[in-house]
Amino acid sequence: MFGWIKKIVFLALVSSMAMCQAQTEEFQAGVDYEVLPQAVRTANPTKIEVNEVFHYLCIHCYNFEATVSPWAEKLPDDVDFQHTPAIWQSALEPFARAYYTAKALKVLDQTHVALFETIHVKKQRLQSQEDLAAFFAGQGVDATKFNKIYSSFGVTSQISQAKARAKGYRTQGTPEIIINGKYRVTTRLSKNFQGMLRVATFLIEKERQALR
Repeated sequence: MFGWIKKIVFLALVSSMAMCQAQTEEFQAGVDYEVLPQAVRTANPTKIEVNEVFHYLCIHCYNFEATVSPWAEKLPDDVDFQHTPAIWQSALEPFARAYYTAKALKVLDQTHVALFETIHVKKQRLQSQEDLAAFFAGQGVDATKFNKIYSSFGVTSQISQAKARAKGYRTQGTPEIIINGKYRVTTRLSKNFQGMLRVATFLIEKERQALR
């Protein structure tokens, strides 16, 4: 008899703990963020990856930049912030190539925001490799070096990887944030940019606790 009583008390305690944990979680899967059906491999498995899916023609991505960049700069050392250019149509591939070219040439700090501003503030029409080479030249990047990297095997390989990642992320719009290849954060569920970052911060800590 006492064995049954102990069992009942134990089950009640476990149930109570589970309920308390659910109540203390600020954000819920399926309500505030999505859990990906299959985890996508991250660039550095020793860190918690935050991957922003974006593209330069997206005005929302440009507007998000002013919010996400200061946040990303303050992320702790155990977090790896990455970008994945969205390439769901051929018109976006030149811009994805420009992103990876800038990364290879180590000029991303001087070209990333500038390219957004050229498109959305200055309203310059950039479409081709030639247009982008001229833009990079205006940022002090040698056009010959730009063209060589832009068409390189390395950049082409990264383009293929970005397409595969976005498919694994089940990306439906931009900007989106993927946490550690497991969780998808969108404005649709998080309501606004600040909401996205609050959910992302929660999920980073969730992953951090899971790794301990």
